[in-house]
Amino acid sequence: MKKILEEIRDQNMQLDKVKGTDNSRRNFLKKTALGGIALGGLMHLSVEDTIAQTTSNVKRSSNPSELKITDMRMAMIANKWIIRIDTNQGIYGLGEVRDGADGRYALFLKSRILGLNPCNVEMLFKIIRQYGYHGRQGGGVCAVEMALWDLTGKAYNVPAWQLLGGRYRDKIRLYADTPGARDPQAFAETMKKRVDDQGFTWLKMDLGIHVVANIPDALVNSKFWDGATGQYDLRDYMNYGNALHPFTQVQITDKGLAGLTEYV
Repeated sequence: MKKILEEIRDQNMQLDKVKGTDNSRRNFLKKTALGGIALGGLMHLSVEDTIAQTTSNVKRSSNPSELKITDMRMAMIANKWIIRIDTNQGIYGLGEVRDGADGRYALFLKSRILGLNPCNVEMLFKIIRQYGYHGRQGGGVCAVEMALWDLTGKAYNVPAWQLLGGRYRDKIRLYADTPGARDPQAFAETMKKRVDDQGFTWLKMDLGIHVVANIPDALVNSKFWDGATGQYDLRDYMNYGNALHPFTQVQITDKGLAGLTEYV
């Protein structure tokens, strides 16, 4: 080995003396010779050692079959709870706790997924879905699933939509929810802002009998609505929000329908 290295040194010294020989040629010859030495050295190794040597410089930051979940954390960003699922390979996935739900709906699922492979999204979802429910109570499960898809996409270096069957369209039409208001003029201003300032062309309106609750004779048995601010108001067991719809006894009259029409 020493003799070979000395020969390479002597050859390089001779090349340096040759007029018109550039560095790129010397570097090429040098790398070729050293590469031959390295390859020759591998010829004397066992199969296992040869594989270990040749793969020693392979980047292993994304080895999906060996991924393990090591932690889950959350932070409030722009009034939204965002969770981060970390792994043993340094890559992570992000998910949003939907619909304004408490971040703890997601955080208490941490113990159920630690040590598992995040790429097994379907299996993990079946483990945690029993802890979700309708509306905000499903926010935690949704956040974890979102983070798992994000992680899997990073592990395989593909977008999440590719994992879900591939691209179907290049763009989609978005709709914007618009919080209701008792004053129709204020509601109209909010809707106008959605269209003119934010560019939405599809709007969702939250309409209900609460819009006409204060109009005389708009509702029958309106006493069951008294004091309630909406269908989810549960402060009084006699309120509308605490009764199943068929038993509320609240009915809208023609005057109430006219009020809703005017509101729209």
